[in-house]
Amino acid sequence: MKESQRWSLFIGLIVLGWLVYSLSPVLTPFIVGAFLAYLTDPLVNRLQSWKVPRTLAAILVFVSFGALLATLMLLIVPMLEEQVQQLFITIPAAFTRIEASLFPWLHEKLSINLVNVNVDWIKQNLAAHWQQAGGVAATVIKTLSHSGRAVFTWVVNLLLIPVVMFYLLRDWDQLGRGLQMLIPRRMLPTVLDLFYQCDDVLSAFIRGQLMVMCGLGFLYFFGMFLVGLRLALLIGMAAGLMSIVPYLGFIVGITAASLAAVVQFHDWLHVILIWVVFIIAQTIEATTLTPWLLGDRIGLHPVAVIFAVLAGGQLFGFIGVLLALPVSAVIMVFIRYLKQRYVESNLYMKQAKKESE
Repeated sequence: MKESQRWSLFIGLIVLGWLVYSLSPVLTPFIVGAFLAYLTDPLVNRLQSWKVPRTLAAILVFVSFGALLATLMLLIVPMLEEQVQQLFITIPAAFTRIEASLFPWLHEKLSINLVNVNVDWIKQNLAAHWQQAGGVAATVIKTLSHSGRAVFTWVVNLLLIPVVMFYLLRDWDQLGRGLQMLIPRRMLPTVLDLFYQCDDVLSAFIRGQLMVMCGLGFLYFFGMFLVGLRLALLIGMAAGLMSIVPYLGFIVGITAASLAAVVQFHDWLHVILIWVVFIIAQTIEATTLTPWLLGDRIGLHPVAVIFAVLAGGQLFGFIGVLLALPVSAVIMVFIRYLKQRYVESNLYMKQAKKESE
């Protein structure tokens, strides 16, 4: 590659990064639509292998996915709304129990005086707002109704997601062939090899990680449901979603569930049962779910995962959080490729020969 071509590529990447940063507020529906299309593309490919035309296969998968999503929303959202209401009833009771038991213990054992903490004011404010917080749909609609522009933007983004998903799902293979035709022929084998590695990593992350999160969330929910915890669904789903960052879902979930168990049951037996549930679920995730669904294909250290999520959110907001781990996984593919090229280069081999001599 000539010097001018390198500079052109470098400038092009800078311009592309600037455009992504500048257009990040309007990219959400396109990214979500592309994500859903990538997620469901293997189903369309499977139907194609059964001699179903691509367009018809895309329609069948699109309709089935939409029906499944709508059914889950109709089943889960009312249950979550009820549990959010229950949460805002539970929190004042938790403060009462903390004030009655923990504060005296801290004062007696550690000489920490928390008399000045206005617990009654906190409980009164929570009690005054719990009914409003429970009506999730009503609250969202009321908030959006204050701004006509916000309503229009929200509706357009919501309608764009299925449109983008369907057209990308229908034309996925055609778009891939079109991009492949633009690659210089001498670079095609290397680019395709990197592309297949990136696709393997992204498949492992997106589909595998989603299944791990759903499986872990279900294990948490089912175990807490057997224990009898009223907030089992809310805590289980939250812990499952947070498990995208290693150990964050476990820490947040077991802490919230333990507090909820103390307030609901007023004993340590149920708290211990909650701990058993989370330890068993985490063991199943580590020994079965992650090795089976993810394996070693992503290759991201837990610290790198945490940094990627935080950095993505800081730089690009919600879009950055969505893209942080997939982009990091793809970057890891290129880092491994560059490392391999370096190890095979004359620079490295000369140094290796000198050390051996």
